[in-house]
Amino acid sequence: MKQQTLIIGFCYLLCVAIPSHATIFYSKNEAMELAFGKTATVEVLSLFPDDQQVAKIQELAKTKLESGMFSFYVGKEQGKTLGYAAIESITVRTKPETMMILLTQEGELRNVTTLAFHEPPEYQPPERWFAQLYKRGLADLDFNKGVDGIAGATLSTRAAISSVRKILAIYQVMIKEGKN
Repeated sequence: MKQQTLIIGFCYLLCVAIPSHATIFYSKNEAMELAFGKTATVEVLSLFPDDQQVAKIQELAKTKLESGMFSFYVGKEQGKTLGYAAIESITVRTKPETMMILLTQEGELRNVTTLAFHEPPEYQPPERWFAQLYKRGLADLDFNKGVDGIAGATLSTRAAISSVRKILAIYQVMIKEGKN
């Protein structure tokens, strides 16, 4: 009887306590290769906004910053900047999602790739949903301005838009305006 209880407890742990739907799609190295190609060099640009910059970023992003340090990965090939990538981890409902937000060298949103998603898979926005965000300006990244939601993935899409807005605002204030 004691052995049966242990077996049942172990099965419960495997089936309930450890979510079977947690998925890691890409490691950081795989993400950088996906973003910039195999031959690019990747440099880390660490940014530390001052209070004035934080206020401006929060106003543009329409979200509160949770950290005082941000890292952008700068892809370069033969001295030419290919673009900027930021890895953003957020909690969607109760579990994390990690995305790579890729910007062109001019700071335009080029791609969003889900690196890890720990919520149930039906809550994950598909790549075709992210495509509607590309080449939109920061002010136009809003559900009230033509961005379509996804029934059943409302929190995921809101979290994704918030992350993209934050990265675009950080780029604009810290990199484009040359205040890093």
